[in-house]
Amino acid sequence: MTTVGLGAVSGVTADEVLAAVDAVLPAATVGVRIATLDVRAAEPGLREAADRRGWALVGHPAAELARVPVPTPSARVAAAVGTGSVAEAAALLHGGTLTVPKTVHGRVTVAVAVAVAPADPDLSHHGDAELAPGLVDLAVNVRADAPPPWLRAVLHASIDAAAAYPDPAPARTAVAAAHGRPDDEVLLTAGAAEAFVLVARALRPRLAAVVHPSFTEPEAALRAAGHPVTRVLLPADDGRRLDPAAVPEDADLVVLGNPTNPTSVLHPAATVAALARPGRVLLVDEAFADTVPGEPESLADRRDLPGLLVVRSLTKTWGLAGVRVGYAVGPAPLIARLAAQQPQWPVSTPALAALAACTTPEARAEAEQAAQDLTGWRTTLLECLPPSVVVEGDPRSSFVLLRVPDGLAVREELRRRGWAVRRGDTFPGLTGDHLRVAVRRPEVSRAFAAVLADVVAGTTPYTSEVP
Repeated sequence: MTTVGLGAVSGVTADEVLAAVDAVLPAATVGVRIATLDVRAAEPGLREAADRRGWALVGHPAAELARVPVPTPSARVAAAVGTGSVAEAAALLHGGTLTVPKTVHGRVTVAVAVAVAPADPDLSHHGDAELAPGLVDLAVNVRADAPPPWLRAVLHASIDAAAAYPDPAPARTAVAAAHGRPDDEVLLTAGAAEAFVLVARALRPRLAAVVHPSFTEPEAALRAAGHPVTRVLLPADDGRRLDPAAVPEDADLVVLGNPTNPTSVLHPAATVAALARPGRVLLVDEAFADTVPGEPESLADRRDLPGLLVVRSLTKTWGLAGVRVGYAVGPAPLIARLAAQQPQWPVSTPALAALAACTTPEARAEAEQAAQDLTGWRTTLLECLPPSVVVEGDPRSSFVLLRVPDGLAVREELRRRGWAVRRGDTFPGLTGDHLRVAVRRPEVSRAFAAVLADVVAGTTPYTSEVP
């Protein structure tokens, strides 16, 4: 990402802005955003310049810029604004290296910073890539090998209606009733992943902040659509817990999971809700919410928070990964914007049948019992792990995040012995020493823990720094 910090006087024109930027930026530069004072971001000339080039335009409060050290400060500017250089401070606010110090071009001052980051993790890697014939699957977070018998009957019956085009109305009404919402606040999707793509297509965020480590599909969709993304990395030494203050104030799209994949951390609803505000879309991925008994921190029923979009999935609890079934709930105008990006009949008849069936009181009661069982199964897994293995955070979902000595080698040896676990180094903020392990029945977890203890017994104790 290339950030062009810009200082300008009121009334500056788009031609002046573009001439100043073009004087310092190669014509072929991609991934550009303009950053300036928040009061200047509303200037018609700046907005027109950004629109002409398809660049993001981000405005920062003066107090935020004042905290950024700048290499070439001006006492006059500092007295007027609080920072010694608006252009340099805006360019450097989110990190990177200053490649062009502030230069003055008439009524415009520009500076350029380029983000310098390590090799990016593979955001397209998912747990199913770890599987192979003969391996015990601890890499994928789907609870069951197949849907329960009653749901299989529903899916089979839906085939009889497959000659007609899908009718989403009954499923939409069922989901709406389950969350105490009107129908127009529900969007049915081909899995939760489709919802992330729709957000990336429908919105044009000035700055999207994705809280990591987390499911990588939302960031992958945003980057594929050309949106500027900043990562908010939750530290291991604080249990990977969410700190709202770490999220940039100027982010107008914030994305996080709750409970979070792969950390299994469940953030308090009040902490997540604190991120909602007018002018911002707060996307909460609750694909694993029903793995927690009572869903105590879910925001899916909240209609009072501005811009809140909650994405849910039936994949994990009901064994429906191959059916592709999920939904989003949020304000009706936002739901309409997302729906406008869908093709006709985006959700299949079997998926719609599953949605209606899995939102009945009886099905929700069964999911609640499964979540309670899962709590006991997870306790068994944690109690069986060898002492050299570190469990990160306070796991509350259907998987745990482990940190083990020489994790990449351990993972390969586990595969050789017949066990598939999810590598962690493709999640931003994690390393090769991280492994995500799905919670299974106690007998499976005990067998796995015994093999893991044998594998790690020959490795050196873990001494590297906590990332």
